[in-house]
Amino acid sequence: MTEAETNGERRIVLGRIVGVHGVQGWIKLESHTEPRTGIFRYKPWILRHRGVEREIVALQGREQGRGMVAELEGVATREEAQMLTGAEILVPRSALPKPKPGEYYWVDLEGLRVVDPDGRELGRVSHLFTTGANDVMSVIGERERLIPFITDDVVKRVDFEAGLIEVDWDADF
Repeated sequence: MTEAETNGERRIVLGRIVGVHGVQGWIKLESHTEPRTGIFRYKPWILRHRGVEREIVALQGREQGRGMVAELEGVATREEAQMLTGAEILVPRSALPKPKPGEYYWVDLEGLRVVDPDGRELGRVSHLFTTGANDVMSVIGERERLIPFITDDVVKRVDFEAGLIEVDWDADF
């Protein structure tokens, strides 16, 4: 999930429309939620496409083979669905459930300062990504550092009030 801001309101990108399905206006979509069907819990969606945003309701959706498909309110033809290809699917940050203790939304970590145990600043979290083995923070300071987001071993503390993440990481690495 990534973050966007419009008029000061934080919005989270939960997925995007990647194509059309059939002739009755259904869309194919990519979901960034876990599980991927979780995207259907959020209503309405905010579609952002070519600089324009609009609210839309997913009437129904399901997994379809290796992908996902959905029917959108007000989209009744293949041509209308085709016009939405490439649109991002966003929701307000406030629509997401509160994370469990020790769990974090990546978007909430972006921008936090990263310091070592001695308080030396390594930079700020630019973004996170998954490698399959673990999640990784891209920390931008005087250079980019890729730091595994492994709680207890590497990530010692996340302090939102102080706006920082303390890591056990060699500044020279």
